Amino acid sequence: MFHINEFKKLSGVSARTFRYYDKIGLLKPVSKTEGGHRLYSNTELKKLQQIQFLKIIGFQLSEIKMMLESEEWDWSNSLMKQLSYVISEKDRLSKIEISLRELINGIAIDGEEFRIKKIMDLYNNKDLKEVLNNNRDKLNLKKTEVLEKLPKMGSSDPDSLEWIALVGQLKKYIHLGYSDTRIQNIIKRMDVKKGEDYNDEDAFLDKLWDIRMSPEESKNYNLYPIDQEVLNFMEKAYIYYLRNKS
Repeated sequence: MFHINEFKKLSGVSARTFRYYDKIGLLKPVSKTEGGHRLYSNTELKKLQQIQFLKIIGFQLSEIKMMLESEEWDWSNSLMKQLSYVISEKDRLSKIEISLRELINGIAIDGEEFRIKKIMDLYNNKDLKEVLNNNRDKLNLKKTEVLEKLPKMGSSDPDSLEWIALVGQLKKYIHLGYSDTRIQNIIKRMDVKKGEDYNDEDAFLDKLWDIRMSPEESKNYNLYPIDQEVLNFMEKAYIYYLRNKS
């Protein structure tokens, strides 16, 4: 027989939880001491382990009570329903994760000027990959794999994060002027990375840049709205880089 204090240590569950379980009839003590302290046996310990496990896989206490009390409970049906629920929650949480990453990466680009409206405007639009794939002939896109390498605002992959960081740095130091060494180093890294990620896709990149430079086209293609001032600055900095490239 376990005193409630010993039972707490064995299970890691608080006395308050035990009182609540007792109140709702989920887990009752075998008896009590003369001082009114609850006493539990190995049977209750095993039942508590079952309760904790069922909680971990997502069942509510009211469901757990019925599951453990009924000898005719359809476990297969309950577990299948729970699995369906977990899968739907996984999809929902995945979408929330992407939205949070978009917000974080939006701040990385825009800094203090970041506005949540930018992300909200994109939220209900079509997926960038889908939009570009549907226009691949118009964009002179040779390989579908190129779409996988395009920076995604809701992504956590290193390539996307580096592109986002480079644009953020460019905007941060825009006041230095496009010929400044720091700016040119950023542009140089962009050029190297462009060669690494999009080799032999110059026609596609040129078309994509034309779309990026048009606010209306950028919106149609669901591209993250970068300030026109930053885009113009990037273009001038890149032209300067190419002219002075050794």
